[in-house]
Amino acid sequence: MAKDLSVGMLLDFYGELLTEKQRSFLEYFYNEDLTQSEIAQNEGITRQGVRDAINRAENALRDMESKLRLAARFTEMQEGLGEIIEAAARIREENLRGAMSRVINQEAAKIGAVAETLLK
Repeated sequence: MAKDLSVGMLLDFYGELLTEKQRSFLEYFYNEDLTQSEIAQNEGITRQGVRDAINRAENALRDMESKLRLAARFTEMQEGLGEIIEAAARIREENLRGAMSRVINQEAAKIGAVAETLLK
């Protein structure tokens, strides 16, 4: 079973909505990098049982994301904030080459600083 690394991000967003066992199995598999066999041995169940639990949990996470889109919106916001930071820097650079307006420079710096704060 190949790991879908996007599941790790979905686990961060929706992990608390899974059952304790589903969350634990996904955390072992994705965050602690245990194999299904290792999880099965630690939990005292079959490897197939682990595989089924992981599949159900992954499907539950994908279903939540398809309905709520929190992870997608988060990614879009991060990308948008990165673009805002770059645009603010270009405005400041252009201002320094031309108009030399202190107000434009200050406002562009403020926009960049707010976007960087939100990005963290």
